[in-house]
Amino acid sequence: MNLEELRQERQKWMQWKNIAPLRKAIESLEAVTCNATFGDVVKISGVCDEKKVYETAKMLMPWRKGPFQIGETFIDSEWKSNIKYNLLRPYFNLKNKRVADIGCNNGYYMFRMQEDEPKLLVGFDPSPLYKTQFDFINHFVKSDIMYELLGVEHLPIYDEKFDMIFCLGVLYHRSDPVAMLKSLYKGLDKKGEVILDTFYIDGDEEMALCPEFSYSKIPNIYFVPTIKALKNWCLRAGFDGFKVLRTSVTDADEQRKTEWIEGQSLEDFLDPDDNTKTVEGYPAPQRVYVKLIKDKK
Repeated sequence: MNLEELRQERQKWMQWKNIAPLRKAIESLEAVTCNATFGDVVKISGVCDEKKVYETAKMLMPWRKGPFQIGETFIDSEWKSNIKYNLLRPYFNLKNKRVADIGCNNGYYMFRMQEDEPKLLVGFDPSPLYKTQFDFINHFVKSDIMYELLGVEHLPIYDEKFDMIFCLGVLYHRSDPVAMLKSLYKGLDKKGEVILDTFYIDGDEEMALCPEFSYSKIPNIYFVPTIKALKNWCLRAGFDGFKVLRTSVTDADEQRKTEWIEGQSLEDFLDPDDNTKTVEGYPAPQRVYVKLIKDKK
């Protein structure tokens, strides 16, 4: 597979009929020098045409990750991504490291990661909408973050090997989780770390839930393992270390409907009479956050 040819082919996605008008709207924004701060809310001040900024942001819906404040426009995303970022923040230092964010969405986490001054920061996500949301934010921020319309499967052939890879909320979307973990392993330099989060189920056995058609109304959820099963997957993929950092239960404070999304959110995915279960009757979503270590001698 030729990476440059793949990049050129995927760049054509930006001309899709649902994406091209969004690109045009961003291109028509005024060239301005703004100030940006990267706290729980990524805040940008110094914009000129407030009405145009709001209209463009609305065109780019749905906003899954955030929140962002651009001038007077507050983008109240479905996920309060600051909750996850702050949970993980004590467990990494990216100073002078080569860092990748797999499934980076609109880049919220990467904008936050700039505070560590990494040597290189690359986002991977094969979504032209999320790339366009990123470009909208970066029109004002003007960061050096690289955004690739690529997936985790391209890590083994990528131009760089990374010191740290973040892979948050991706593993359960893969029908072959061990193969994906192997791609993460191959994307690291000889020594490196992955911070991973995924759904898990309680249990002391080495097993996984295999939803029949959907899990929390999400059709592309293939396996929800116990933590012991997840550890085995990671060891089979080649990792030398597996450390559980935290576990959490997703609640309505972290994920909920807002005016900046379309359709349903967490409250619609759970049993209305028992929020410990999904609408399908499975255990409600819980997340485990782990650090995987590669230490190749």
